[in-house]
Amino acid sequence: MEATKKLSWLCAVGLASICAPLLAQDLPKSGTIHFHTGWKVVPEAFEAPEKRAVGHGSVVGINFNDQGSGPLHGGPAICVFTFLGKEATDVSKGYCAFGDADGDRIFTDWDGANDGTNNKGVNRIAGGTGKYRGITGQGPWQCWPTPAPGALRCKQSFDYKLP
Repeated sequence: MEATKKLSWLCAVGLASICAPLLAQDLPKSGTIHFHTGWKVVPEAFEAPEKRAVGHGSVVGINFNDQGSGPLHGGPAICVFTFLGKEATDVSKGYCAFGDADGDRIFTDWDGANDGTNNKGVNRIAGGTGKYRGITGQGPWQCWPTPAPGALRCKQSFDYKLP
């Protein structure tokens, strides 16, 4: 039985080393990735003078490629953010790591605004790991609240290029 476990492990390692380069080739050198993310928001804010609010926080979630498979499908997502609000509006800035089921990630630098009904902005790709190494590009994002307190659903896309 122990020999069977070792053989299974060696086969898994061997297949992973053969398949990893093939998986990296599945991503075209340029294109658009359409995906959505479910987020849990952990904000911290304080009220400032003149009906302003200032704060920061993080969001954690999971990505789903809109096609049901492919780039950024089934992977973790995490962002940190800051914001400055006045009455029902705010401007925000942050950084994200969008992952996939293989553990590869795309990193972004983003900004956006919330006018009380729309929460949207632009993600600019700052780099990547694995199959996303050397990636450049950008794309829009838009988020909406969900019935669950502290949760958001967001739609994003990246127009990208790989070296």
